[in-house]
Amino acid sequence: MKRAINFNAGPAAIPQEVLEKAQAEMLDWKGTGMSVMEVSHRSKEYEELHNHAQSSFREIAGMGGEWKVIFLQGGASTQFPLIPMNFLPEGGCADYLVTGHWSKSAVKEAKRFGKINVRTSEADGVFRRILKQSEIEIDPQAAYVHMTSNNTIFGTQWQYWPEVAGKSLIADMSSDIFSRPIDVSKFACIYAGAQKNLGPSGVVAMAVREDFLARAKEDLSSMFSYKVQQANNSLYNTPPCFSIYILDLTLEWIKKQGGLQGMQKVNDEKARVLYEEIDSSGGYYNNPVEKADRSKMNVVFRLPNEELEEKFVKEAKAAGIIGVKGHRSVGGIRFSIYNANLVDNVKKSVDFMKDFQKRNG
Repeated sequence: MKRAINFNAGPAAIPQEVLEKAQAEMLDWKGTGMSVMEVSHRSKEYEELHNHAQSSFREIAGMGGEWKVIFLQGGASTQFPLIPMNFLPEGGCADYLVTGHWSKSAVKEAKRFGKINVRTSEADGVFRRILKQSEIEIDPQAAYVHMTSNNTIFGTQWQYWPEVAGKSLIADMSSDIFSRPIDVSKFACIYAGAQKNLGPSGVVAMAVREDFLARAKEDLSSMFSYKVQQANNSLYNTPPCFSIYILDLTLEWIKKQGGLQGMQKVNDEKARVLYEEIDSSGGYYNNPVEKADRSKMNVVFRLPNEELEEKFVKEAKAAGIIGVKGHRSVGGIRFSIYNANLVDNVKKSVDFMKDFQKRNG
């Protein structure tokens, strides 16, 4: 068996240890004689798994009992309309900090439900940096403030948590959740699609503080109501059981790596190795992001021309390095170095980059 070096932006690499355990349990999970995909979501065995995953999420994040963990379907994009549907009062407003494509998408959906104030770092249609604290003006009437902690397409990441004048801060952390420690006291709600750092696609993990959840509207359709989902322990309808199972295994793997401190150490090293190669290439590899705002999850760069970029992608694939083509909207090259990617994978890829430049420079 040959495993690829997987830099796909999502669905992305899953720890091999997790995949091997899932493989071993595929036909007989916990002595049930069934796969976890076949077990009733109302069974005792599944309920224990479900509750364990919620508990592990809170433990890793450093959250107390005032935090409720909800498992949702539809991906993070479905939460873009559901958040204002639940938390934006009739006639109210909310502030959105826009630093990339997905935060712009969140604004587009939120505008259907009320007034949205936008603070953005966009310039000439692109994002090369994160908003500075001095640029963030909070509306005193804002029901909440929304941000996206890491930007997969443009390769920027918040390296500080913004001060929002005492307002409730909601963060879409889909692409850097559990890659580093989180000061949860800064937030009222955190959510993330699982398919980058937590497991496979199909489930969103949302952590919401009890006092903030209490402000959610009551008169929503049950499937759209965060209150209903939490009151039913995310079991109002059949949950994505297999995705939650892999998420649970991945959370156990994160614990074994030393939790968020351990993950940060590894992720800092991967980013250091890759950015050092880019910066030492004499401009052959060019990262357009301001250095202070560079993402440690999605490293983007350009080559001297598009023909070389196409050749780079083709030869990387032949070398077993997968998923490095930049997003179709911006082009270039992108290495998504999420938690499951090992330091050795990045070092091997840097060796490929050195060789490619030597042969094509």
